[in-house]
Amino acid sequence: MNLPDVVIYTDGACSGNPGPGGWAAILICGPHRKEISGSEPQTTNQRMELTAAVKALEALKYPCSVRLYSDSAYLINAFQQNWLGKWQRSG
Repeated sequence: MNLPDVVIYTDGACSGNPGPGGWAAILICGPHRKEISGSEPQTTNQRMELTAAVKALEALKYPCSVRLYSDSAYLINAFQQNWLGKWQRSG
């Protein structure tokens, strides 16, 4: 079974850290494109980077092959160094 290929670009930012922040993602599947975004009145840059990725993955409606692009070392390390598993074990 071939899964659809989805490319996701994410970003998050914050004015001050903490401070007001926002996140955005673009999901691309063939000719289809979806843009999503949001904001928080009091947050951190890292939280917005993570939120962009989580919201993008939550927006997928069916199983896909995903390539996610981010400029956030924090987000990239979370995937590459299995921080998610550590976070889940730590509560």
